[in-house]
Amino acid sequence: MSTLEIKDLHVTIEGKEILKGVNLTMKTGEIHAIMGPNGTGKSTLSESIMGNPAYKITQGDVLLDGESLLDKPVDERARLGLFLAMQYPAEIPGVTNAEFIRGAINARRPKEDPISIRKFLKELSKIMNFLDMTDEMAERYLNEGFSGGEKKRNEILQMMMIKPKFAILDEIDSGLDIDALKVVSKGVNEMRGSEFSALIITHYQRLLNYIVPDVVHVMMGGKIVKTGGPELAKKLEDEGYAGLRDELGLDIKLTDENA
Repeated sequence: MSTLEIKDLHVTIEGKEILKGVNLTMKTGEIHAIMGPNGTGKSTLSESIMGNPAYKITQGDVLLDGESLLDKPVDERARLGLFLAMQYPAEIPGVTNAEFIRGAINARRPKEDPISIRKFLKELSKIMNFLDMTDEMAERYLNEGFSGGEKKRNEILQMMMIKPKFAILDEIDSGLDIDALKVVSKGVNEMRGSEFSALIITHYQRLLNYIVPDVVHVMMGGKIVKTGGPELAKKLEDEGYAGLRDELGLDIKLTDENA
């Protein structure tokens, strides 16, 4: 069992404090969801865990199995078992999907023991079929010309092939129709088990109807203000964030600004 721990995390962007003391502990075998209104710091948290240098950590720590990750670059964090499915995946011309995924898998293996092409292609074909993806997508350049739904399925394909310990799924449901949402959810549920954990960042209960989390956290004003079970997400769907804010007596302005 592995543990990812966020301790008293404070993060600024261009001098503006976004995270104001986030505490969160996840263990493999668990699915966590973070919900919250726009501008509360959910995507900032995901980028900070992964090590995006644009996000300055001014206080606190991010630990994997007790070891601080703060001095480790993004690629090293990935090799240690972290994975980020981004809200807006980048297009990378000239690098095919298959090349990118095989390179990522080999980066986590000893140099003298790369995955064989035969084994890789067999696994890739199996998972693409599971996700209802056409074979030709393996040879397309990474995300180039992909629709929003194709990009999100591709993130799940990468996750299932790489098999990280901790996957951070930043609004993986954004812009998906119901069929694509079901496919993406199927991929996450297939990964559930003692060696895997996911942190699902979303605004809406809709995704959590298909991926039922073990723990739900609510973020407002750069902090986690409430933690509960799946029923907490349903309560938010019924009552909204303003209702919870008022119930907790928080002096927080809800905004439409992304963070």
